[in-house]
This record gives sequence, structure tokens and C-alpha cells, in this order.
Amino acid sequence: MGRFDAPRDVRVPAFAAIPSCMGRTMQTLKLRPMTSVGDGFSWPFQDPQWFSKIVLQGLISIIPIVGWIALVGWLVLTIDHYRTGRRDLPPAGFHLERGLVLFVVYAVYAIVFAIPGAIVQGSGMANDNAGTQALGNLVSLALSALLAFLAPSIILHTYRSGFNGGFDVSGIWQMATSNSTNTIVAALVIFAAGFIGALGFALCCIGALFTIPYGAAITAGAVAWYDHVMSGPAPATTSGAG
Repeated sequence: MGRFDAPRDVRVPAFAAIPSCMGRTMQTLKLRPMTSVGDGFSWPFQDPQWFSKIVLQGLISIIPIVGWIALVGWLVLTIDHYRTGRRDLPPAGFHLERGLVLFVVYAVYAIVFAIPGAIVQGSGMANDNAGTQALGNLVSLALSALLAFLAPSIILHTYRSGFNGGFDVSGIWQMATSNSTNTIVAALVIFAAGFIGALGFALCCIGALFTIPYGAAITAGAVAWYDHVMSGPAPATTSGAG
């Protein structure tokens, strides 16, 4: 019998070599913009690679200072994605350039808001005055609540305008109080994200590799929603995450 030679000009279409289950992973998940504050809890899981991205970013966040800044940078990149309706998470990495400004700004606010209560408590301890110590605790609690209320506006102002926006105290206060309901909702979600992040430490710290980055993604969702519902469009940004 003669040998059968296949025609040389027959080519398999490129898409035929890609399993249908892989097609979604090779496309940018881009649907409607984030219009519900609850989307921040579910959108991270719509990225087919969510587990590897979250856990790897969690491993990076173990590194003191550098890892924390990288996590904040990943949060900022996630805001980039969510603002435009993209549901894929940014790749894990050392996103130091994107995270440094927000990390410094929020650290300054946290320190400043902690000082008054610490001073009053310290005075009470030095004089063995339980009443003064209780007053210091009350001051700390009140300022912590105020910082939590301002957190969405602080993050969004810093995201939009860097250090200038982050330390624009008047603008931050004006945005936060212009629609207190939206601010409180976003603040509660950010608080819940922090609580979820801390839950991982209850599992011998291993769970924190997942819960801390997941909490950061929830925070990004809250800020993206806050940006959407508050007046004044944010300037368009180009995500370096691709």
C-alpha cells in the first residue's frame, strides 16, 4: 500500500488548541463598573487565578515594611482594576512605587490620631489615676472611630492626588461629610475588611496569608465604590498590572 501524505497546507486554528476552560483566563474580565459596595467581597473570586495571586501577595506581605508597602501597592492596583470594571486581580509582586505614598500618608494619620489618647493614658499611669487612664482610653476610642470614618476619603484623596491629596485635610473632611451615609457605609466595609484580615492570625497565622490580601481587595472594592458614588470624577489611571 502506498504511504498517505497529509496535505501540508492544513493548519489547526489557533483557538482549537486552547481548551474552552482556558479561554476565560486569557481574557481580561471586564464587565460593569463596581456599583455595589458588596461587590468587593465577591469580585476577587471571579479571577480564575485568585488563589495563587492572593496567597503569593500574602507571602510577600510577611516581609516587614517592604512587604506591607507592596501589599498597599497591590491594593492600589486593585482599585485601578475595579474602577474600570475589571474583575481580575493584579499579579502579586513588589508594587512599592504604587504603595509608598498611601502607606506613608495613612501611617502619619494613624500616628497623629494615636498621640492624644496615649498622652492622656500615660499621664494617668504616671499619677496612678484610674480616671485619667479611662479618659485616655475614651479619647483613643473616639479618635480611632474618627479615623475609621475618614479612611475612605483619605484613601481616595491619596489615590487621586498623592501626598497633596492625602494631606488635604479640608478636602478630606469636606468629602467625608458631604454624604455621611456613603462614607459610613464605605468605612464599615473597610473596617470589616480589616477584621477579616485579622481573622487569619487565629489559624496559627497561616490563614493570614489569605485573609490579609483578601481584606486588602475588599478595601479596594469599597474605595472603588466610594469613588463611583461620590461627586467629582477621578482622573483616569493606567494600571501597571496589565
